[in-house]
Amino acid sequence: MIERQAQRLVVTVPMVMANARKLLEAGRAALQPGEQIFDLGQIGGADSSAIAVMLGWLRVASQSRSTVKFAHIPPGVRSLAELYGVSELLPRV
Repeated sequence: MIERQAQRLVVTVPMVMANARKLLEAGRAALQPGEQIFDLGQIGGADSSAIAVMLGWLRVASQSRSTVKFAHIPPGVRSLAELYGVSELLPRV
């Protein structure tokens, strides 16, 4: 689901509603103090729940001495973030 590879947390499953709760928890468990980069380059698909999960990871990080950035955000997720007016809340690498 989420694998630590070098300095990144690589998401390996689709970011869709069926996986959202488990992804949120897996990301929470993977967070460590300092900067964390969630790499979305291998997700293979996403829906609007991806935005909710990403915002959830940011919220958890702000409570735990971590900062989060995102790499390889799929174009569809970026478009949804722009549509919802939250793209500036999703820091990118």
